[in-house]
Parts: sequence; C-alpha cells; structure tokens
Amino acid sequence: MTDPGSSAREDRVAALREARVVLVSACLLGEACRFDGRSKRSEPVMAALEGKEVVPMCPEVGGGLPIPRPPVELSDGTGVDVWAGRARALEREAGVDRTEAFLRGARMALEAARKFGATVALLKEKSPSCGSQHVYEAGKLRSGEGITAALLRAEGITVLSDEDL
Repeated sequence: MTDPGSSAREDRVAALREARVVLVSACLLGEACRFDGRSKRSEPVMAALEGKEVVPMCPEVGGGLPIPRPPVELSDGTGVDVWAGRARALEREAGVDRTEAFLRGARMALEAARKFGATVALLKEKSPSCGSQHVYEAGKLRSGEGITAALLRAEGITVLSDEDL
C-alpha cells in the first residue's frame, strides 16, 4: 500500500525537476538570515537547483525583521489561520506580535515569485514563515504550514520543503 504523503511528495519533487524558475528560502542557499544569524545551507537543495533560475528570499527579513532576531512561533493556529485572522506570529519569549512583518514578507515573496515567473517554491521546513508541513506553535512542533508557505500555496505555487529532497 502506498503512503498518500509519499505520492504528494513525489508530485512536489517532480514539479521542482520541471520548474525553470524556483523561489528559494535564502537560508538554504547559505545566506545568514535566520533568526539566530546563521544559515542552513543545504547541499541537496543546491544540487536540486542546478541549472535553474533561483529567486532567493527571506520573508522575515523582507518583512522588516532584523538579523539576528528573537525566535517567533505561531500562536492559536498555522499560517492558514494567520491569513484568516485567527492566529498570530509572536516572539517566543516576550510575546511581541510580529504578525504584520510576517504578512508583509509573505506578500513580498509572492510578488517576487510572480515577477520572475517562479512556479515552485523550495522552503525551509519548520519555519513560522516557510514551513510547508510542520511549524512550531506554542512550543510544540505540529502539522501545518507557515505564513509564506500558506500564501504561496493558496496562490497556486507548488510548495516543497528542504526535507522533501
């Protein structure tokens, strides 16, 4: 019996193989833009992008947040819930609401995808912006997608995770 998740994963990876232009989380390309001021350069990501036009982006930095910055988690839901107004993006320690910066960054990522013709986005898993299968909510890893991933998927862009490779 085939796992339905693996079939969906295969479809996402096939879309990546066929894509000419790919929107990519900048941290996966080696850009030191994560909340902790580090990168998450991924050799499997680099190999998968060979021969493609790459549109790097970090929606959190694009939305105006600094490097480094306090870690943010979703509260009361996932990225889909944030867009519906039912959830927020809050700093883990201080509880400062960073939702507007995350929404602004997600819109910028969508604008970049459209401007450059990206049909696929390859994003960093578990991020409150870019997670496409899992995000942290109130200190726990749960199923769901981040704010940018939710917007891109809703707008018809195939979203896959660095963990899909």
